[in-house]
Amino acid sequence: MAGNIPNLRQEEDEFLYDVFPEDFQWGLAVSAYQTEGAFDVDGKGPSAWDAWTHENNGSNIVDGQNGDVACDSYNKFENDTQLLADMGANFYKISLSWPRIVPTGRTSDGINLAGIAHYNKVIDSLLAKNITPFVTLHQWDLPLPLQLNDIYILLKVTSGSWNNEEIVKNFGDFARIAFQFYGNRVDLWATLHEPLISCQADATFGVHDYFDEPPTKQYTCVHNVLKAHATAYKIFKDELGLSGQVGLTLNSEWAQPKNASDPFHVDAAERLLAFRLGWFLHPIYTGDYHPIMRSIIDQKSEAEGRNSSRLPSFDDAWKQKLIGSLDFIGLNYFFTVNVVSTIGNNGGVDGDGYFATEFDPTWNLTGDGLPITPFGMRKLLNYVKESYGSSLPIYLINGCGEVEGVDGTDDTFRVDFFKIHINECLKAVKLDGANVKGFTAWSLIDNFEWSGGYTGEYLVN
Repeated sequence: MAGNIPNLRQEEDEFLYDVFPEDFQWGLAVSAYQTEGAFDVDGKGPSAWDAWTHENNGSNIVDGQNGDVACDSYNKFENDTQLLADMGANFYKISLSWPRIVPTGRTSDGINLAGIAHYNKVIDSLLAKNITPFVTLHQWDLPLPLQLNDIYILLKVTSGSWNNEEIVKNFGDFARIAFQFYGNRVDLWATLHEPLISCQADATFGVHDYFDEPPTKQYTCVHNVLKAHATAYKIFKDELGLSGQVGLTLNSEWAQPKNASDPFHVDAAERLLAFRLGWFLHPIYTGDYHPIMRSIIDQKSEAEGRNSSRLPSFDDAWKQKLIGSLDFIGLNYFFTVNVVSTIGNNGGVDGDGYFATEFDPTWNLTGDGLPITPFGMRKLLNYVKESYGSSLPIYLINGCGEVEGVDGTDDTFRVDFFKIHINECLKAVKLDGANVKGFTAWSLIDNFEWSGGYTGEYLVN
């Protein structure tokens, strides 16, 4: 598996007039916490994000808001379905609220039949309009008791959340419930969504300044995420014998060297991609982490006098479960970064990888400060193809945040944003042979954008 950044045709700025394959799918996406509301009704248990947004009178969130009501999609899901039908959507990517179905996160404490019934209604509503339900098992709203597992607030020490290996079994039990109740109608499943972000976020663990230097907890979190993913995959395929597809939704920037003539910058860009997509995909393809990560962190750990590496290893049994536990790749692309090499003093996982990122000052920005870099979408898709082959289909996700000066439906900026990004996807499919099967717009409706509250304005309607 080559880890090299591919050389592409120089066609990024030319518009390609062509059509997608007939079986190409168009969809939209939301997540449970960001849209459902109904945070404490019908037996739902508290989530980590319920607690995080309510803490200190909302001071953790930019605008002090929360997802208590959000878009009220718990009560208005049929309106959402009609919007999708009116747009001609082929699929709708939603997530399940784990604490709505399993209030404590542990099935041994009981399941919530009202929560199960709710998603039955949502799924049936979509199918009635010939819209394929694309279901993510978990998108960040962890049941609060799992986050608080063995947590010591005063000491700011925790072995809860995704740093406690117990969560692997808990997630598998939750996945089994979801598969048993919905697997006869849902054929597209993602186990988790953007764990690269959640495993590096204080909110995931409910403790401010959670991460120490040098990094350890981030690697433990991802290790358990991958075990949970493989566990759910095996339950779906081997235990229950279901016939749908199970994938994992990842995110990454495209990484380009700030100075393409500087070999240190070139190597740093390659390291970034190893520490982003490679962190997750390499174990699923090979049973171990990307060799760039393995080499760097093992060497650092030895130099630090540790008995074992800060980057965990999988034993043979887990390698067997992991390898091949993927039917498709969900890929979130939003922007490109320039990458420079560092001596590792910038901290965090990026510092561990000896790289840092910045935006090119010549790039245009959306209203929320992210660069508009459609060319990176095609390059990232080609990186996946060159590094991991093209046998697995890719479901791409892309969206545009806050747009200044837009009022109502006169949103030509966002129309143009999607137009140029979709065209880069088209180039990757038609010119480069990337196996992209669907394009997903984030998001169907304006929703709660996590720590950004309601300021992000990622929406199509």
